[in-house]
Amino acid sequence: MSLSHEDKVKKSKSPHRQEAAPETRAPSAEVAELQAALKEKSRETEEHYERLLRLAAEMENLKKRQEKDRAELLQFANESLIKELLPVVDNLELALNHGRQLETPAPLLEGLELVHQGFLKALEKFGVTPMVSVGQGFDPVFHNAVMQEETQEAPDCTILKELQKGYLYRNRLLRPAMVVVARNSNQSAGENVSSLQEEKING
Repeated sequence: MSLSHEDKVKKSKSPHRQEAAPETRAPSAEVAELQAALKEKSRETEEHYERLLRLAAEMENLKKRQEKDRAELLQFANESLIKELLPVVDNLELALNHGRQLETPAPLLEGLELVHQGFLKALEKFGVTPMVSVGQGFDPVFHNAVMQEETQEAPDCTILKELQKGYLYRNRLLRPAMVVVARNSNQSAGENVSSLQEEKING
């Protein structure tokens, strides 16, 4: 059945039905889960980055330490060999001292002196220098006191005699000197050798 003209007009004048606007909904559980996962991954990334920085710093320190050790190894590579040669120098010095006391023929003494000086020059080329101990104050770092001698002619703890020469290798102690140290009972202010050596052990 067809609509009359009047019905059509009424229908056309009736208000149009408006579609309802979609409701604004809160983020779904899936989005919240993704955001939490992203936050967790960001935290893990930061941790890994910090760990990487620490490892890089440790590697750099290790590299520097290895370079330093290698440089010291090259610098002091001959130390053990030089220590083995020092007793030869000691024996030459003993031979010279005995030769002078026994009035050994001059040519023999000159020969020993040349050999002794040759050894010292060879050691000096490698950075080995003898220490001067007699007349110096006792230092437990560089001296090994094997005896004390009572005397009023020298200050307390002064080195009177050198029984075995001490040596430095590139300004580092190679062998301490074996010495005889003065003990002066009149100088109570001075520290005795025993207390100095104790300080070295405890220090």
